[in-house]
Amino acid sequence: MAHQPLIRLHIYIALATRILLLLITYTLCRIGFYALNADLFHEMNHGKFAQILLGGIKFDISALFYLNSLYILLQIIPFTFRYRDSYQRFCKWLFIVTNAIGISLNFVDFAYYKFTLKRTTASVFSQFAHEQNKMKLGFSFLIDYWYLPLLFALLIWALIKLYDLIGVKREQIKKKYLYGLIHATVMLAITAIVVIGMRGGKLDGMPITPNYAGEFVDSPNEISLVLNTPFSIMQTIGIEPLQKKTYFDIKTLNQLYNPIHTPHPNNAFKPLNVVIIIVESLGKESIGGLNTDLLNGKYKGYTPFIDSLLENSLAFTNAYANGRQSIDAPPAIISSIPRMKEHFVISPYNTNKISSLAKLLKEKGYHTSFFHGATNGSMGFSSYAKLAGIDHYYGRTEYDNDADYDGSWGIWDEPFLQHFAKEMNTFKQPFFSTVFTVSSHHPFKIPAQYEGKYPKGPLPIQECFTYTDMALRKFFTKAAQMPWFNNTLFVLTADHSTQTHLPEYQTIPSGFAIPMLMYYPGGSNLKGTINTLAQQIDIMPTVLSILNYDKPYFAFGNNLMEKNENYFVVNNLDGNYNFYLKNYVLFNNGDKNTGLYNLKNDRFLRNNLLGRNKALEQEMENKLKAFIQQYNNRMIDNKISY
Repeated sequence: MAHQPLIRLHIYIALATRILLLLITYTLCRIGFYALNADLFHEMNHGKFAQILLGGIKFDISALFYLNSLYILLQIIPFTFRYRDSYQRFCKWLFIVTNAIGISLNFVDFAYYKFTLKRTTASVFSQFAHEQNKMKLGFSFLIDYWYLPLLFALLIWALIKLYDLIGVKREQIKKKYLYGLIHATVMLAITAIVVIGMRGGKLDGMPITPNYAGEFVDSPNEISLVLNTPFSIMQTIGIEPLQKKTYFDIKTLNQLYNPIHTPHPNNAFKPLNVVIIIVESLGKESIGGLNTDLLNGKYKGYTPFIDSLLENSLAFTNAYANGRQSIDAPPAIISSIPRMKEHFVISPYNTNKISSLAKLLKEKGYHTSFFHGATNGSMGFSSYAKLAGIDHYYGRTEYDNDADYDGSWGIWDEPFLQHFAKEMNTFKQPFFSTVFTVSSHHPFKIPAQYEGKYPKGPLPIQECFTYTDMALRKFFTKAAQMPWFNNTLFVLTADHSTQTHLPEYQTIPSGFAIPMLMYYPGGSNLKGTINTLAQQIDIMPTVLSILNYDKPYFAFGNNLMEKNENYFVVNNLDGNYNFYLKNYVLFNNGDKNTGLYNLKNDRFLRNNLLGRNKALEQEMENKLKAFIQQYNNRMIDNKISY
């Protein structure tokens, strides 16, 4: 005898009720996850946990809509056979089996989290693919955590019973064509809702990724409480996980390259304010002062103010970005984490515990902030800022005046940089703050009042650079009037290079070339040029050195104040490594070296030296392998902080 439901609801209401039942189930799983791992979350309180539960709903909806997409489709197709008992029985067991899998993944992390300190990702399948004793390991796991299978069985039993309480009410159909039209429209509306839910409520830009959970926590180690395991796995499917490397033993590895920095300053810590300015897309090509050798010394560039700033700054004339997209810049510049094969912020490792300038300086009493004039949530910067220990985020929402909106990306640079200066004037010193500009971006517009005032150049973006350069001039003019100005170390750089015109900037290495300078108006000793190799990930250790930071810390980059000729630069293009040492660049595809060039004597890379200087090639290959080994193994083991 078939089970009779307690209540029959309209098919759409029944669907919504069952999705709500799953949301409640996932919330219970989150509570259970915390209860079994509470000793790993020492600073939890009721208010914080309530915020985590609310934030988790966004990720639960996304995961549940993905998992139940077929079930939802079968319930909303506008055909009358969906009311048949046999059809609904099939849908019931599809619902139960699909969601039992999702719930079981959450249950695995109830216990497995203690070993990894992060939610399980898709890499777990390749991680255990070659284990010969998977059955034995699984059985041992079940014995040790015998109570979890029992709790899981109880929860699935309850889910079946609750599902059976609700039946679907058959609808009276008078006109089939009208029924089909109405329900086809409803189907489209529900599909739109499901897609938006899958994206985490984001209508444009990137859908939510695991690092977005950082917006709901105070500490990166709490991110796993916001996430659910099905979401973490689905978000990392197709992303090739890093592989552990064993090129060298630990002693040799650390001799070749060690990302643990142990400073020994001669003087006391110097609590300068630190302000980092990241200019969108500003390649080295556009800076006249960094290209005095071009066009027989007649090349002017498009940034006259930055040229004037170079004369009073410490300029790194041979600097490179560690990535080719904006999303890669904040982790590189603030946390000294380069992009390798994947963007860090959307990689399976983006919930790792990380170090940053903000975290280290906050321990010294610094106020920390990040400014970005784009729509809040753009590029995941607000989430990364939270992970990096930055307490205050200022975006388009906080600016609160769309009269200055450019119609595409965010607030025009001129008014936003003025806003940046004014807000910093309200901060208690010392402070650490970063601003990321937006105006030098496609569709390459400038405010109407400035059209025709700046040289356009051969590339449309160059007019935007001159506009942003003017905005920077006005920012520094305003900042110079502030009481904190002379006690501030300014770092000016770019997120990445972009379109290029001159042939000198159309090789792979020069495509990563960017400006990098440090300006300290209150000191006379931070001026001149450093011509040795530099990269974005060097900014963090270099700033800490200037401040006489005195504690050990983790950073993949180098302290450029030591002016070490053996410091290197590394970046990655489509899975191929570019490794720079002294005057050379080595290209490596991950398996073998493919090119070696002298950048000083062969700017256009016409003379491949591979095989002609075996000693240099081996030295560079060893250093690259040491970097890859440290990077991969530490990312996998969640050891990228000190």
